[in-house]
This record gives sequence, structure tokens and C-alpha cells, in this order.
Amino acid sequence: MAAAIRRFLDSDLWWSFTRSPVTVLSAIVAAMCILGAAFAPWIAPHNPFDLASLNLIDAFKPPAWHEDGAREFLLGTDNQGRDMLSAIMYGARVSLLVGISATAFATLLGVTLGLLAGYVGGTLDSLLMRICDIQLTFPSILVALLVDGVVRAILPREVHAEIALFVVIFAIGISEWPKFARTVRGSTLVERNKEYVQAARVIGVPRARIMVSHVLPNVMGPVLVVATLNLGLAILAEATLSFLGVGVPPTQPSLGTLIRIGNDFLFSGEWWITIFPGLALIAMVLSVNLLGDWLRDALNPKLR
Repeated sequence: MAAAIRRFLDSDLWWSFTRSPVTVLSAIVAAMCILGAAFAPWIAPHNPFDLASLNLIDAFKPPAWHEDGAREFLLGTDNQGRDMLSAIMYGARVSLLVGISATAFATLLGVTLGLLAGYVGGTLDSLLMRICDIQLTFPSILVALLVDGVVRAILPREVHAEIALFVVIFAIGISEWPKFARTVRGSTLVERNKEYVQAARVIGVPRARIMVSHVLPNVMGPVLVVATLNLGLAILAEATLSFLGVGVPPTQPSLGTLIRIGNDFLFSGEWWITIFPGLALIAMVLSVNLLGDWLRDALNPKLR
């Protein structure tokens, strides 16, 4: 373990990271968002979803630095008296859960189909790439809306609340897989003609083992970059769906749900109910995207 850490600290990747102040700042912001969301039950000042602890008398309190604010509510409260700071931390948990799960699902599906298309070729390659071309002609959010609507129409209404989170993850993931498939397919077309793959064929290594053990590790670099960039897009897609009222249920509010709730009171003077969740969403997505941009440049041999 110590040797692996030393090798990493001596690598070009770490050198590139430490030489970019924007990347370091983005990593700090992303880490704060992730840790704040992960440990929200232990570090949040209040539990905003414990109905027994809510008091409507505390509703619409401005931030603590305002003359009418209260110290126990640093960023103010919403229309139900929920502490906004705690609500943002808990809402970020849902946003990150959906974003990470949808990206993992899109990565798994896209890498598998892209690897098959690039290595097997022929009719399978043509079919999968035409499906990708058709899906990429539509914005991802429209595909996610369509999938979400179809799944909700098929399933009984009484189970919508229980499976809403899984439906959103599936809808976002199924709308993003073509990016991974095309990336892996292009890299696989290059790798399958190299000497190490041909040598494995000559000695009789099964096709499935060649794809998994030899080709896959050599095409994962671009996939890591696409996954990092796609994480921010998945979080934004979830926020958009929740803002439109077709995302996660109100009992599991995400940052998008908090922004939608606060939007109803934006022009009545309670600006903090929507502004602070919006700023948290911007900070989270921007930091992840900046890390993805750095990773893309750092792993590009032409820029070294």
C-alpha cells in the first residue's frame, strides 16, 4: 500500500493535479459536497424530515445574519419550518445517489454494448450504432422524461412512490449509455487489431476472455473521463426532473425538489428557499465538471 501511494505521488497525474489551482479548488468543493451529503445524519444541525421536530412558527425565517433571523437556522427555513442548511445536506444525498447510480448503470450498459459492437463487429455493430445515432438525436432530458413517463404508465399507481427513485435512476441511465458505447466502441476498434490481441487469438484464448481481460482494461481511460463528466449531467438531469415534478417523491426531496418548492416563494420575498439549494447544485455540478475537464486533459497523451 505504501509503495502504491508513493508511485501515485510520483506520477504525472498527481503532478498535473497539484499544478492546477482550479482543479485543487474543485476537488476541495466536490469533497465538501460529498462528505456533507454522506454524513448529513451526523453533522446536519437538524433532521428536516422528522415531522415531530418541525414547528410552523419557525416557517419563513430568513438567514441568521438577517435582522429577523435565528442563530439555530443559519440559512433560514422554508414554508414548513425546515432548516435550509440541513435540507440541502439531506437533499444532496438524494441527488448524489441518483447521479452516481445512474452513471454507474449507464457505464455498465454502455461499456458492455460498446465492447461487443467494437470487437464482434458486423450486424451487431451496425444495429447498436444505429440505435445510438437515433437516441443521440434527442436531448437526454427528453429521453429521460419519455422513459420515466412510460414506466410510470405501465406500473400501478400505488407503487409509484416506492419505486420512484429507481425509475429516475433507470430513466437517466438509459438516456446516457450511448456516450459510453460509442467511446468504448471506437477504442475497441483500435485495440482489437493490436499484436497482443492477435497473439491471444493465436494461442486459443476465448473471445469473451480476450474482451474482458485484455481489451477492456485498455479502453477504460476514456470511459473514466466520460463517467466523470456524465456525473454532473446526471445530477442536473435529476434536478430537472424533480423540478418538473416527475423525479423523486416529496418524501425524499433532492436539490431539484427544494428548488421547485422555493420557486413558489421567490417573488414573495423568501428568496433563500430557492437560492441556497440552487447555489449548492451549481457548486456540486461545476466542481465535478471541472474535475472531469482536468482528467480529460491529464489522460490525453497529446497534451503531455
